[in-house]
Amino acid sequence: MTQVKICGLSTAETMQAALDFGADMVGLVFYPRSPRNVSMEQAAALAAQARGKAKIVALVVDADDALLKSIVNAVRPDYLQLHGSETPERVGEIATTFNTAIIKAIKVKEAADVAKAKVFKDVADLVLFDAKAPEELLPGGNGLSFDWNLLKGKGGLFMLSGGLTPDNVAEAIRLTRAPIVDVSSGVESLPGKKDISLIRKFIERAKSAR
Repeated sequence: MTQVKICGLSTAETMQAALDFGADMVGLVFYPRSPRNVSMEQAAALAAQARGKAKIVALVVDADDALLKSIVNAVRPDYLQLHGSETPERVGEIATTFNTAIIKAIKVKEAADVAKAKVFKDVADLVLFDAKAPEELLPGGNGLSFDWNLLKGKGGLFMLSGGLTPDNVAEAIRLTRAPIVDVSSGVESLPGKKDISLIRKFIERAKSAR
């Protein structure tokens, strides 16, 4: 059964909905430009709510060690999701320094982008394939997708993100055989505002997809 990550949660109500409906991972965003950005205090409370029920993922974009240290101390995430332009060397350094599992986001537009994931295989626990966004947009959470056929036959453990919604997640899983899918804007009524009914539909459809 496909695992599901609901990313960009920012309220106790939507966090509880994600947990109740069976999310395997929950994501907290630490990026001031994002409408899903949470304070350290918010994040600590949400992480406490989720601990032991779903894996906690802290998303950062080219974060420095000071921010990462604050997150690890306050939130104690199961994963740090690196969604910026981090090099393999930087990813390895973060993994070693903070002794936390790593998800590295790979921004995809063409087949060559998928191939780039290989350089992270020894330093990241998971790679996440997301749509490559124009420079003026956020690094993720834009509702953009890429050609899922680029992941056909990939195999192995990876995450699929980018433009997923309750209406297309089953098809995305069918095409890519993604073991884990990740959604943020696709379960929102407005940017940053999660919709409980969409969270439920997304999780149900992802977990029933074959």
